[in-house]
Amino acid sequence: MRPTEAKDLPVPEKAPDPRTERPPSGRPRPADGRRSPGGRAQSPPDPHDRPGANRPDAVDAVDAVDAVDAVDAVDGDVPAAVGRVLGALLAERVEQAAALDPVFGRDLAERVARCTVEGGKRMRSQFAWWALRACGGGAAQAEAALRVGAALELIQTCALVHDDVMDGSRLRRGRLALHADVTAQYAGSVSADRARRFGEAAAILAGDLALAWADDTVAAVEAPPGTARALRDLWSTMRTEMVAGQYLDLHGQATSSLSLARAVRAACLKSALYSVERPLALGAALAGADGARSAALCSAGRCVGIAFQLRDDLADVFGDPRRTGKPAGGDIRSGKPTYLVAVARGRAETTGDRRASAVLRHSLGRADLSESGLAEVRDVLEATGARDLVEAKIDRLVTQGMRHLDSAVLEPQARGRLRRLLHASAGTTPTSILSPSPSPTPGACAGEDGGLPLPLLLSAGADGVLR
Repeated sequence: MRPTEAKDLPVPEKAPDPRTERPPSGRPRPADGRRSPGGRAQSPPDPHDRPGANRPDAVDAVDAVDAVDAVDAVDGDVPAAVGRVLGALLAERVEQAAALDPVFGRDLAERVARCTVEGGKRMRSQFAWWALRACGGGAAQAEAALRVGAALELIQTCALVHDDVMDGSRLRRGRLALHADVTAQYAGSVSADRARRFGEAAAILAGDLALAWADDTVAAVEAPPGTARALRDLWSTMRTEMVAGQYLDLHGQATSSLSLARAVRAACLKSALYSVERPLALGAALAGADGARSAALCSAGRCVGIAFQLRDDLADVFGDPRRTGKPAGGDIRSGKPTYLVAVARGRAETTGDRRASAVLRHSLGRADLSESGLAEVRDVLEATGARDLVEAKIDRLVTQGMRHLDSAVLEPQARGRLRRLLHASAGTTPTSILSPSPSPTPGACAGEDGGLPLPLLLSAGADGVLR
């Protein structure tokens, strides 16, 4: 679940510091209790400020204009709007944590807040917002969408913090990962081993705290009963899928699994669903989208979400650490069963390339693998054609995803924003408009596996589909 470079739109302006931003409870609310979609309280408009205020419907007209203006402002910078909601929400949470216990507030709550508001590109919350807008949602659902976006950012914090502990990664976004930061804080007062174990345990609790805050945020979203129920069901499903995908990732490392089917299945569960498809589904649900539009968005999200994970696999091996914020080769050294490595292994065996097979066999899972050893692995990934094959698969998945997107009746401007966001998440460029093609089967994603429908792929065993 590690973020990749070039997977989203530019990073927004820095969000408010949760330690200094006053919580919602500390700001006076207007008499009518309204809030703007950006999460800040609004004073009721003065009807005398606009022409025609003497008409009986003048106040309603002003309210409507203000709501449209607020949604337009969010459209102009979704990450910043979500950042403002997060700043206010987390300021209140940090204050509550500090009141409960100052050490807990300082060591865990403040770190969770910092990890959430600093860095990252708010890709998931952007998917939720633009799905809402593409399905016709607007001012009535804007605050709910931004709060769901904030919850998505918090569950991403949970995933990253836990992922760093499981992978033993010391860096995240160019800074110390949370567990390494806690370890460094206490390194001078306890033994090195005890500080390390304490840092890891603290990070597990920090991830749990981020997940609890995310759940609380979704539970507090105000929506019609049917919409609220659909929202809760999607959220519950997404959480389980995320854990299942991460477990498959760990299971593959422990068992040295190199099955193509298992690699894609893990990529779908741990990344495609929670990073792209489910955020799109949440936005569509808030807008009250019909089944056809929801299905098309979900299918597009699943195809591009798998491409997103494959791009991440490539970036881990071939990316520049100055851009990714993490040392290169983490997946190789930890022995992760990525699709990239599975393809290389399969092609080496098929062609009888003993040297390539030996390099992969001796390099995968070696925590002490040297830079020269990693360079050998890179050579094998290129010489076997695995790197080019994965690049081509990414392109096919994105193309199929765009066809799903184009098959739905969506608001044109929001469709365009979704198109750019989907391309950016997979690290591809929309070079031309896709030529007309038959409507794709919902859930199907084309690839060198022959366009195997993803529901079948998800239910496939480890050895029978893509070998």
